[in-house]
Amino acid sequence: MLVGALQSKAVPTSTPLQRYSYDAHADWELSRLLSALDEQSKNPALDEEKGVLVEISALADTCVRVLESQSGSAEVFIQLAERAIKKHDYNKLDALADRLAERFSAGEIAEIVRQTDMPQIRAIAYDTLAMLPVDLLIPLLDDPLYQEIAANALEQKAFEFDSEEARDVLEQFESEFDPRGE
Repeated sequence: MLVGALQSKAVPTSTPLQRYSYDAHADWELSRLLSALDEQSKNPALDEEKGVLVEISALADTCVRVLESQSGSAEVFIQLAERAIKKHDYNKLDALADRLAERFSAGEIAEIVRQTDMPQIRAIAYDTLAMLPVDLLIPLLDDPLYQEIAANALEQKAFEFDSEEARDVLEQFESEFDPRGE
């Protein structure tokens, strides 16, 4: 990153050059760094160190921007959404929700539902699943981890969005997996 920063100073451009590759390990490291920065910013001893708090905040904001633009991880989405809710930053929460269908697979969205305890985040993930095409939800019905989540999303799609296709798949699923054995 230092080499990239030095080279971008040598070559004047209107936007900084992005000189790093992004992967799941970087996702995990940035997520952990963000958690540590958020925890450190709560330290009462830093209340008198405004300069340090400003630096921590700036680094945390940078982590958030990179994670928002690159991550496809359910855990990171939950972390960013929880952070936005705690800060009452509903514009950021809306922006995260908008990116959910663009960047995340149906399985990752179902994982968000499964992992979070916050009803706001679960609602966003369920709404996103209900907006996906039915054929993307069908494979989730075969996975015991996501079966109930997929059935709930199909039910929402069938009745709130009046999807006949979702209703048919849901009826077929319920007849195949009748818990009473009928």
